Amino acid sequence: MGIFKKTVNEFPTPYTCARAVRRGGMETKLSMLVMGLGNMVHGQFIKGFLFLAIEAAYVVFMIVNGAGFLAMLPSLGSVPQEEIWDEAQQIYVYTKGDQSILILLYGVATILLTLLMVYAWRGSLKSAYKAECLAKAGKHVNSFAEDVKSLFDENLQKLLMTPPMFFIGAFTILPLIFMICMAFTNYSKIDSHLMLFDWVGLDNFKALFDSSSILGSTFWSVLGWTLVWAFFATFSNYIAGMIISLMINRKGTRAKGFWRFCFVLSCAVPMFVSLLIMRTMLQPEGAINVLLRNLGLIASDASLPFFTDPTWARVTVIVINIWVGVPYTLLQLTGVLQNIPEELYEAAKVDGANAVQIFFKITLPYMLYVTTPYLITTFTGNVNNFNVIYLLSGGDPVTDLSSTAGKTDLLVTWLYKLTIDKQYYNLGAVIGILTFVILAAGALITYRNSKSYKEEGGF
Repeated sequence: MGIFKKTVNEFPTPYTCARAVRRGGMETKLSMLVMGLGNMVHGQFIKGFLFLAIEAAYVVFMIVNGAGFLAMLPSLGSVPQEEIWDEAQQIYVYTKGDQSILILLYGVATILLTLLMVYAWRGSLKSAYKAECLAKAGKHVNSFAEDVKSLFDENLQKLLMTPPMFFIGAFTILPLIFMICMAFTNYSKIDSHLMLFDWVGLDNFKALFDSSSILGSTFWSVLGWTLVWAFFATFSNYIAGMIISLMINRKGTRAKGFWRFCFVLSCAVPMFVSLLIMRTMLQPEGAINVLLRNLGLIASDASLPFFTDPTWARVTVIVINIWVGVPYTLLQLTGVLQNIPEELYEAAKVDGANAVQIFFKITLPYMLYVTTPYLITTFTGNVNNFNVIYLLSGGDPVTDLSSTAGKTDLLVTWLYKLTIDKQYYNLGAVIGILTFVILAAGALITYRNSKSYKEEGGF
């Protein structure tokens, strides 16, 4: 029993904030108000001073700017910019006024900075409690130089992960939260809401889901086409790439490297260049229509409506996407096929299985097992496939002049038009949120129900 107690006592004490509040001494509890005090009491002067400096900087920031940013966040400003005629200079002078976009940005940044401050406060409290426990136990309390040295040894992960986390917070999390907040405002050029706008709650979501309105009907139409496009763009590439890789990988196929080179050669040309060339060739007076006229396959005054007819345009972008995407699928599946154990095929042949049975019982299940995550990411990428749609058709054709989207527009290209062309930033933010929710839910549900997740290590 004594040996068991001794073994248990050798485990390090968890220095948590809850323990610090309940069991910590007066210096540790005062560290909740004066960060770094507990460290200074136990000889960690530099570390304690740094915690104190962080707290002082935050307090000064909140007094000078932060409190004002948070106070204006609920209203997003109330003083509009005004145009005043200056008699002396004979020009119009514009008053500054409130800029809601900056108020929202600074307010969100202040909230994130406050959360970061809470994290630093927790670290200060735990550090003070740890220093107190070590001092009471008669153990060595690290100096600042030893703490710095530990960052290059046992705490190396903290040193390496801090800069990336800072940039992720500044350039990913902050803009993301800012965009989400924008979806609940009327930030758009409607009624001159570009300088001064207000919170509108869920009004933007209601307008987008209202199928009886032009905006709502456009959203459901674009959403339906986006899902249809993503499905066909993903599985047409996958099936075509599978067929080509199977044909090349057959034992009877000669010059396998040459055939792979021929199909993969298009990868050497930047995709946007290939798409622009195809767009030019498929115009009414492009090379394809001119060639068909010269061959007498179409009338001399006619042209195939590749991008002017809705059905033609949708089929065209899907077919060209196959030509652009098959080489990448070919490379993926070639690697998978070359890693299927040959013993499986030999055993199947011994059991009398024919080529079709071998494909559906061994080859296809193995490929789907390995490439299910790839299919999910490809589907997600096709939902957001801005390049193919925008560079080929530009979202056209537009059959309804009252609509802001064309017949080949995806959610992502429609979002681009709403924000860049129409300046409906609030609606663009709503579409961005809905796109994320749809993709995240679809990807998680699909992957968790796939064999790649349920039977990990099965093959």
